[in-house]
Amino acid sequence: MRTTVTIDPDTEALLKEETRRSGRSFKVVLNEAVRQSLGRNQGAGGLKIEPLFKHPFPSDLSAVNFNREANEWDDETTLEELSS
Repeated sequence: MRTTVTIDPDTEALLKEETRRSGRSFKVVLNEAVRQSLGRNQGAGGLKIEPLFKHPFPSDLSAVNFNREANEWDDETTLEELSS
């Protein structure tokens, strides 16, 4: 994939220094640096994702729209404040 990014001058200097030191291309050095910073091994493997919670999400709540619920609670509070 081709994309345009803005690299800070100090980061560019580090990448170019590694390019000169290792004899690898800028593209290879940049990709390896990104993979390493994201916790991936050089081109292989992947991120290890562990569940945040040990138990599954309650099925009775799976259809609930929490944004709508929050808005309704907010509306109720506003109405209470206005009627006081």
